[in-house]
Amino acid sequence: MTDDVVEADAHLDFDMEDEDDDRGQHAVEIPLGDPCLVVDDLHVVFRVFGGKQRDSAKQSGVHVQDVKPPRRKLVQRILGAGRQHVGAVSEVHAVRGVSFVARHGESIGIVGINGSGKSTLLRAITGLIPPHEGSVWVDGEPALLGVNAALMPQMTGAKNIEIGGLALGMTPKEIDDKFDEVVEFADIGEFVDLPMKTYSSGMAARLRFAISSAAIPDILMVDEALATGDAAFKARSKARIDEVRRQAGTVFLVSHSISTIEAMCTRVLWMHQGRLVMDGHVDEVASAYKQFVRANREARTGGGAGGQRRVRGTDKPQRAGAGRGKAARKDVARRSA
Repeated sequence: MTDDVVEADAHLDFDMEDEDDDRGQHAVEIPLGDPCLVVDDLHVVFRVFGGKQRDSAKQSGVHVQDVKPPRRKLVQRILGAGRQHVGAVSEVHAVRGVSFVARHGESIGIVGINGSGKSTLLRAITGLIPPHEGSVWVDGEPALLGVNAALMPQMTGAKNIEIGGLALGMTPKEIDDKFDEVVEFADIGEFVDLPMKTYSSGMAARLRFAISSAAIPDILMVDEALATGDAAFKARSKARIDEVRRQAGTVFLVSHSISTIEAMCTRVLWMHQGRLVMDGHVDEVASAYKQFVRANREARTGGGAGGQRRVRGTDKPQRAGAGRGKAARKDVARRSA
């Protein structure tokens, strides 16, 4: 990235949470198996219509470029005149050249500011979004658990457990055997017989996680689904994630809570503007990411109390933390170049 792009980071949303109940916890280290996922030079490109959506994408920090509509034949222009889109057409490069290998038994966190391509990467791995370029090889069946995971809000929790279990490949007998365990894990009690549209966001998130992890998937992908849970639910989720890993499963976790990532993951992928800028042990990557976010916050707020400081040997005031913020942003630019 150029210095202009680096300076543009200052307006981005550097959302990072640090929760007290996760501090001091670490994921269990277990022996790793063979590779179960290979992502090779993955690119994901969206087409957006209209200047408003294009401007919104640019503000989130992703790469956007205008696209000329393809030239059509005269007959096609005449027949499709009423259906032709007259607004601006742009391409949003949400994931740019990402490559990594995951192994059986790993718990991998994905961090990055809003709009960095974390959720898009998970959806591309599960096959929900076709790659523009590159390849994804998966050994097993990935299960994506997101905040908006597709369950039926008009149906009861019990019916959703049945439908979700069938979608995961479980037999009716296996669903029946796991039913009480799912209800107990989700802690929804008698609400299991009520429509899901009557559930709170926390109850719905707990039920989604309980259903998705009931069958011990080969690859479990959790996209911000733990953000609406309390401390007790997070403790149960951590135990379930460890169980998945012990049975040679692989877990991907996207979260803005860096402490949750540190407590549940052994490896972290840091995404920035669609690129993978760092991949390594949780302690190393989490430390670098926290330093990057804090430096940018200091650069935007003037370094907290005092706001300005004077540089020795000059009368010109300088924002406290501005130099550190610029240095941190340049370090990310160097990694993603």
